Amino acid sequence: MYNPALQNKLHELVKTHKIKDAKFVERFTANIDDIQSHFNAIYGNHPQSAQLFQSLLNSICQAFVDRSDDLKKRDAQKEAKGQWFLSQELVGMSLYVDRFAGQINDLPSKLPYLQKLGVNFLHLMPLFKSPEGESDGGYAVEDFRVVEDRLGSIEDLRNFQSTLQKEDMYLMIDIVLNHTSHHHEWAKLAKSGIKEYQEYFYMYDDRRIPDQMEETMPEIFPESSPGSFTYDEKLDKWVMTVFHHYQWDLNYTNPKVFIEMLGNVFYYANLGVDVVRIDAPAFIWKQVGTTCQNLPEAHQLLQLIKMCTEVATPGMAILGEAIVAPAQIMEYFGTGRYATHECDFAYNATQMAVQWDSLATGDVRIMQNAQHELLRKPLGATWLTYTRCHDDIGLGYDDYMIDQAGFTPYNHRSYIKNYYSGAHPGSPAKGALFAVNPKTQDARLSGSLAALCGLEYAIDHNDTAGIQTSINKIILMQAMSMFVGGVPMLFYGDEAGYTNDYSYLEDSGKSYDNRWMHRPIIDWERNKAVDKKGTTENQVYSALQKLIKLRRSLPIVADLKNIQWLENQNNSIAGFVRFNGSEKITCLFNFSSAPQSITWFIMDSKGQRPAQVQDLWSGETLTVGMDHDHLELAPYQVRILR
Repeated sequence: MYNPALQNKLHELVKTHKIKDAKFVERFTANIDDIQSHFNAIYGNHPQSAQLFQSLLNSICQAFVDRSDDLKKRDAQKEAKGQWFLSQELVGMSLYVDRFAGQINDLPSKLPYLQKLGVNFLHLMPLFKSPEGESDGGYAVEDFRVVEDRLGSIEDLRNFQSTLQKEDMYLMIDIVLNHTSHHHEWAKLAKSGIKEYQEYFYMYDDRRIPDQMEETMPEIFPESSPGSFTYDEKLDKWVMTVFHHYQWDLNYTNPKVFIEMLGNVFYYANLGVDVVRIDAPAFIWKQVGTTCQNLPEAHQLLQLIKMCTEVATPGMAILGEAIVAPAQIMEYFGTGRYATHECDFAYNATQMAVQWDSLATGDVRIMQNAQHELLRKPLGATWLTYTRCHDDIGLGYDDYMIDQAGFTPYNHRSYIKNYYSGAHPGSPAKGALFAVNPKTQDARLSGSLAALCGLEYAIDHNDTAGIQTSINKIILMQAMSMFVGGVPMLFYGDEAGYTNDYSYLEDSGKSYDNRWMHRPIIDWERNKAVDKKGTTENQVYSALQKLIKLRRSLPIVADLKNIQWLENQNNSIAGFVRFNGSEKITCLFNFSSAPQSITWFIMDSKGQRPAQVQDLWSGETLTVGMDHDHLELAPYQVRILR
C-alpha cells in the first residue's frame, strides 16, 4: 500500500545521505512499506518504536553509502545474471582457515589446489574473535568485527576477498545471530550492572520463568550443557544459554538488538561477502510455552533482514542454517507473498540425512518418501547440498517417512545410530554418537565422510576390496549431492579421503566434543598424493574433479525447479530426471552392496525404449536391444544418462 508520508521520509533520507543512485531509490521505494510493516508487527508497541524505526532506515542508507564502487559494480553484474546462485557452475567447499591452511594470508597459495578440483565458492568457518576454550568452534563470538588473532586481521580478509573476486570466486562467512560469548562487550556491560545491556539478553532473578520455559524447550547439548539457563554469580541472575553455558542468547524482543545485529550483517556485506550464513536462525525468537524454535516472529525478523539487504547490499545472498524438520525447512525460504524473500539458501539437511540412511540400509524408500516435502522448495531459492559438514549428522526426517517404508521408527533410528557408530555387527563405519540424550536415547552422529563410508576400517584391516568399495560409496554420496539440485558444498578433507582425526582428544578445549574428529588438520605433504595415481587420495580427488567438471558442463543441472523423482521400481535404486523443455538427463544411484537392475522404460515417459543411451559419468554408450529389458547397475554405481 502506497504511504505518501513514508515515501516523503524516504526522499528526505536519500537527500540527507546525498544518495543519487536511482537503482537504490527504486529498491528502497519498492521495499519501504514492507520494512515498516514488519518492523511495526514486531516492535510497534515498543515505547521508542518510531525513533528506532528511523535508526533502522538510516542504517540502510549508511550501508549503501559505505558500499564500495567495486561492490556496487559486482551487484550490477549479479543482477544481470538473474539469480546468480542458481547456476550449475557453483561448487563450494567449507573449511576452517587454521586447520586447512594456517592463516587467512596462507589461503591464496591454496587456491590452485581448489581451482584444479573445480571449487569456486569458499565458506570460511567462523573467523571472528572468540575465547579460547569457550569458542564452540568460533560460534561463541566475542567481537563481530575483529578477526581472531591467530587467523589474521580484517584487512587480511578484505585482501583475500579481493583475490577471490579477481579469480571469479565467491565467499561465504557466518554471522551468529542467536547469541554472543559471555565475554562480548554487551555481556560485560550487562555484568557490570547496566540495565540497558541486561535487556540485550534474557535474564531472570529466579527460576520461575526458566522452569516454565524448560518444560517445552528441547535440550541442544544434553551431555555437555544440559538445560537452557545458566546462573551467573556476578549478576545473581539466570541467563538464557540454549547452546552452551558460555553463549548468552540475544533478546530480539528488544529492537536495539535487531538494529545492532543488522549493522553487523551490513558490515559483512561491505567486506564483499557474497553469501552470509545465518547460524541457528530457528532459535532467534523465544516465547514461554513453546519450543522456542521456528516461531513466526523468527521468520518476520529474517524477512526484515532480507528486505534491508535487498535495498542496501543487493548482491549478497542469505543462507539460513535451519536444521529442522523437512516441512519446517521450507518456511525459511519465505511463504506467501514473501516466498524467496527470506533466505536464498537453506541446507538440504533432510536429503543429506536420508542419503546416509539409504547407504546404511541399501533401501531408498525413506529417501523417496521425503521428496514430496523437498520438492516444495520455491523457484528462485536454492538448496545447499552436502554429504557432511562441520556439524554432526542428525536423523531429522519424519517418523511417517520411516513408517511408509515399512520400518518401525525407533528401531530403525537405533539401527542407523549403531551402524555408523560401528556398534552393529559387520558395519565398516567408524563414527561416534554425539549429544546422546539419556532420557530419550536420541543421538546424532560424528565422523568423516570417508570413515562413515568404511575407508578407515578398510585401511586399518588392509582390505583392498573394502577400500575400493568405500571409495565407490564416497563417489555415490558426492554424486547425488552434485546432481540432486542446489549448490554442492564439499567439506575440506573429504576431497582427499581424510579419515577421522583423533588429535582433538589431546586438546582440553575440544576433547569434550567428538565433532572435532571430522574437522581434520590438513597435512599438505599427504595432499600431494591427490596427483599420484592409484592412491586413495587420488581416486577420491580425481573422481570429484570429474563430477564437478560434468556438473559444470550441464546447464540443465541449474536449480530451476526442474527435478522429477522416478517412481520406485527397485528399492535399492534412487533415480530422478533433471529436465529443461525436451532436454533431460536421468540420474540413477544404486545404494546396494549387490548388483541391481531397472527397466529401460524408465528412460521415456511415453513407454518407449530409446535405441541408445549415453552414460555421461562412465563415458559408455549403451545400446538397448529388444531382448535386453533391463539396465544393470553394479554395487554403489552411479549412472548419469542422456
